[in-house]
Amino acid sequence: MARTLAEKIIAVHAGVDSVAAGQIVVADVDVAIAQDGTGPLAIQQLRDLGKVQVKAPTAVFFIDHSAPAPRSELSNAHLLIREFCAETGATLSDVEMGVCHQRVAESFAKPGDIVIGADSHTCMAGALGAFGTGMGSTDVAIGMATGKTWLRVPETFRIEIGGTLPAGVEAKDIILTLIGRLGADGATYKALEFGGPTVDALPMHGRLTLANMAVEAGAKAGLVASDEITRAFLVAQGREADWRPLAPDDDAGYERTELVLADELVPMIAAPHTVDNVHPARELAGVKVDQVLIGTCTNGRLEDLRAAAAALRGRRRAPHTRLIVTPASAAVWKAAADEGILQTFVSAGALVTNPGCGACVGVHEGILADGEVCVSTANRNFKGRMGNPEGSIYLASPTTAVACAVAGVITDPRDLG
Repeated sequence: MARTLAEKIIAVHAGVDSVAAGQIVVADVDVAIAQDGTGPLAIQQLRDLGKVQVKAPTAVFFIDHSAPAPRSELSNAHLLIREFCAETGATLSDVEMGVCHQRVAESFAKPGDIVIGADSHTCMAGALGAFGTGMGSTDVAIGMATGKTWLRVPETFRIEIGGTLPAGVEAKDIILTLIGRLGADGATYKALEFGGPTVDALPMHGRLTLANMAVEAGAKAGLVASDEITRAFLVAQGREADWRPLAPDDDAGYERTELVLADELVPMIAAPHTVDNVHPARELAGVKVDQVLIGTCTNGRLEDLRAAAAALRGRRRAPHTRLIVTPASAAVWKAAADEGILQTFVSAGALVTNPGCGACVGVHEGILADGEVCVSTANRNFKGRMGNPEGSIYLASPTTAVACAVAGVITDPRDLG
């Protein structure tokens, strides 16, 4: 029986030859994660169950959403996580290490894994050919305690992308275009399987962006086949032994196929307050911008920072526009420092923060004032997302975000020169 990527991975972990969309299975878990917003509840659930050890092969708690803590109650939550990891042997990724999803890609997930996380963007692991999916804290706690989880096998949408990306257009523009087409709930509980010539040639940082935002169309998972680009990424992380090829069958059955022509794409922006409120950047040109955020788990990788720095070099942010740069992990921060990328940002008037979620989640490091506008490379622009329901968030690629920071208004990067 021909199978999609999701069906192949789930079948192996359920211990059967094949599974069908809609089927409910109990599957083995390879990696289970929680972060400092969801981890304390997972820990409480485990303690209520009398579980003082974890059975999932890899269980990791990340302190990243409020790192370092801006308030005492969050410091106490961090203390709880540190104590639990010391008690149980779960892995701790502390405040200096960076965003959970980036760290999962760098250090934990591998092709063919099932990765569950108490965070909706756990689907980013799918860029490595893993089945990554977000769950509630209780489900993740059970997964940690038993090494198993239950799943409804999702139907799969094949996202076939062909052609060459024009200048100024990035992976973020692909996924924003797709979400605008599908709608915020157009792929609810589906697996989005990204493929085609453009994806085959897309570097890992672009694939991670696609998989990260699959959930913004409602998807359960976003997956890319594991190939030589996957292998090269794992080699760079010192994890070549974790690589194996993994692809869907040629005649796999899909509920729906969406064709995206890369040559026809333009820089896109998602306007407030939903991710599917997508427009070409030129249609929104002229909107005053008070703050720009470059980073997050969506676009905080080294290649994203390189692209942003290249667009910023020799320029400076507009006087009325704050520019915040937040690398996704400690490894990214160090590499960007070693290359002189962070110096480029600082010279252009940017504030470079420690790695983590930063301003994206609205806890600290860049909360908006009433009526302010932020152009962000993050994945969500919901009302109040960045700490103030009276602020407005526009989502864009790193290159487009830099153009907005320099111009002080929303700008298509091709018009900046």
